[in-house]
Amino acid sequence: MEQLVRVKEVYADGTALVVHLRESACSGDCHKCSGCGAAKEAVLLKADNPIGAGRGDLVKVESATGPVLKAAAVLYVLPLLLFFLGYYLGTLAGNFGAAAGCLGFVLGVGCVVLYDRKVVKKADLGYTITAFAGDALLESMRKEDHNHG
Repeated sequence: MEQLVRVKEVYADGTALVVHLRESACSGDCHKCSGCGAAKEAVLLKADNPIGAGRGDLVKVESATGPVLKAAAVLYVLPLLLFFLGYYLGTLAGNFGAAAGCLGFVLGVGCVVLYDRKVVKKADLGYTITAFAGDALLESMRKEDHNHG
């Protein structure tokens, strides 16, 4: 997974504190909907800095996608799976499909919360600064030109 971020602090151990501004789901055309009030959220990440980026530099950060995809699968699939399993078992046991399905869904959400607290927060995604933003943007433009040419 790649993101463009700004370096906030540089440390002597070869790492840097970077800031990523997480955008809202809003389209950004606030004048069209009378201003939604959606705020950007600043996320601080500690990343390895092998390219020697300095404070204030705009850089590209990469991280492993495996843990993120696994967490997304648990978040979205487990509650639905337990809902349908509960519904099926509830209908086999009698006329309890809806109640058992809802119970399965709640159990799935509870498992997701436990998973988040135990696993995701301890997971080291291993952020690494891989390029300055100008280099990253030029490379992506070259790939676009190559794909269209």
